[in-house]
Amino acid sequence: MSELFFNESVILLDVEGDNKEEVLATISNNLVERGLVKESFVPAIIKREGEFATGLPTAGVSVAIPHTDVEHVNKKTISIAVLKNPVDFVIMGDDSETTPVQLVFMLAMDEAHSQLSLLQKLMQVFQEEDTLKYLVNQKDKTKIKSLLEEKLDFVALKGGER
Repeated sequence: MSELFFNESVILLDVEGDNKEEVLATISNNLVERGLVKESFVPAIIKREGEFATGLPTAGVSVAIPHTDVEHVNKKTISIAVLKNPVDFVIMGDDSETTPVQLVFMLAMDEAHSQLSLLQKLMQVFQEEDTLKYLVNQKDKTKIKSLLEEKLDFVALKGGER
C-alpha cells in the first residue's frame, strides 16, 4: 500500500463556488495540478457525486466526502476544503434533501480497502461538533493538518493494514 500524501498544498481555505460541481472541480483540479490524480478524476468525481451523493448533515457543520474510483488516482491523498460560503450537496442516502456543506473531505484512494478505513475514521471526526467548527474557522493550514493527522491517525493508514 502506498503512503498517504497529506500536506498544506491539499488543504484549501475560502473555496468559492456557486454549486457543488464548481466546488468539486476547484478541489480536484488542485489535485491534478499536483500530479496526485489523473485529469479523468475531475469529471469522474463530479459524475459520481451526481449518482451517489455524499453530503452529511453533521452536528454544527455539514460535510461532504466525495470520492471516485481508484483508476483515476496516481497517489493516495485526502484533500480538505473549507468553503467560503455553504454550498448545497444532496444528502447521502436521501436524494430528496440537501444540506449546506462547509467542509469537503475529498478522498483519492488507490485501493478500495484503504478508503473504507479512512471513511470509518472520518465518521468519528464528523461526530465531534467542536472539531468541525474548529476546522471551519481555522485560517492556519498547518494547524488544520496537525489536527487531522492526529484525529485520522494517518500513520495507521500508511501501512500494516490488511
